[in-house]
Amino acid sequence: MIRDEQIRILKGLINHLDSKTNVDAGGIMKAPADTYTSQERFDREWDSFFLNHPQIIGMSGDLPKNNSFFTTEEFGKPILATRNDKGEYKAYANICSHRGVIVEGEKRGEKSRFSCPFHGWTYSNEGSLVGYPKSDQFGKIDKDCYGLKELPTLEKYGFLWVHPSEKGDINLNELLGSKLIEEFSSWNFEELVLGNEENYVTDMNWKLAIDTFGETYHFSVLHKDTLFQSFHGNCQMFDSFKRNGRLILCKRDIDEMRKLPEAEWNICTGSLPVYYLFPNIIFMPTNEGAFLVKEYPLENSPHKSVSQISFYFYPHVLEYVENQKRSGIEESPLEEQYVGFAEVIRDEDYVVAASSHKGLLSGSLDYLTYGKNEPALHHYHNTYREALGLQSLPLIEA
Repeated sequence: MIRDEQIRILKGLINHLDSKTNVDAGGIMKAPADTYTSQERFDREWDSFFLNHPQIIGMSGDLPKNNSFFTTEEFGKPILATRNDKGEYKAYANICSHRGVIVEGEKRGEKSRFSCPFHGWTYSNEGSLVGYPKSDQFGKIDKDCYGLKELPTLEKYGFLWVHPSEKGDINLNELLGSKLIEEFSSWNFEELVLGNEENYVTDMNWKLAIDTFGETYHFSVLHKDTLFQSFHGNCQMFDSFKRNGRLILCKRDIDEMRKLPEAEWNICTGSLPVYYLFPNIIFMPTNEGAFLVKEYPLENSPHKSVSQISFYFYPHVLEYVENQKRSGIEESPLEEQYVGFAEVIRDEDYVVAASSHKGLLSGSLDYLTYGKNEPALHHYHNTYREALGLQSLPLIEA
């Protein structure tokens, strides 16, 4: 993060701690219950936010070598993401041009050729059809017309974007805006290496999962024995960048950090930045690496979702862990991060979020209320509404 911005944010957190204040949205906001339960609303979101919108499907570290690949099919189209011999990131519809079968069934690996399990039609990682069995018996075809369908892609600042539509456009100025582009360029996310992946499936609307990352008001209650031991609750900073947002959580380490000269302050020591990237991404950089959270609906339903969690680390961190293992130290600080994340997000946040969804389905509640100390939730939901052409939710004086 840009140095001046780090100092501004950290001073803002310290001021909130000293004055016992918090970021203030200026009022409360009420979101109708059908925001989360309506099938009609969900269908519009699915079409607008997932089928016809650029998607972040991973990080550069998901394709660490030439000829590496991974697959995904969470937003309506099976996709094969590859890095070719030249080191270029490409993505294709993972669908055989012969009979429509999924070509590559593995989650990730290293290959330069992909062969359909039905008839053995084989494609290069450039998407071209390189061969099909018994061509003399099948009949002559123009192989140039039978390659995998290529999709628009972009690799920038360590993120991998793909557009599900062959005619789609990926414009970072529109998606991020100049300020967030400048900020992302100041990090070193392109160096991150994938360490681990986990999926959390929950009976709740996908936006309730996003909501759990939108405030720290609940820390002293829900996380009193876990996260609250390391973070100050109800103390945060928030900034928006077009449809995106950045919430800054306040670590208790800031209490010691503030005693140091400002030149030694570090944003990831005194806080945890939480980026919300429209429409479904939560991204949290740390001193060791970053957590990428991708939220997807499941079963074409507003009532079920999956959080795909990817843990990334900088090479020097992985090298340190390997040296520890070689020295006979079996305990891995990286595994502690996986476990700790699951204990908080999966076992605490998502449990109450699923409970909230159950409460909404009961019909006993007309709306959810976002406090003036929860500006990220105001921003998320008015962003969703604006993208669907709906009227913004008004602020109510409180």
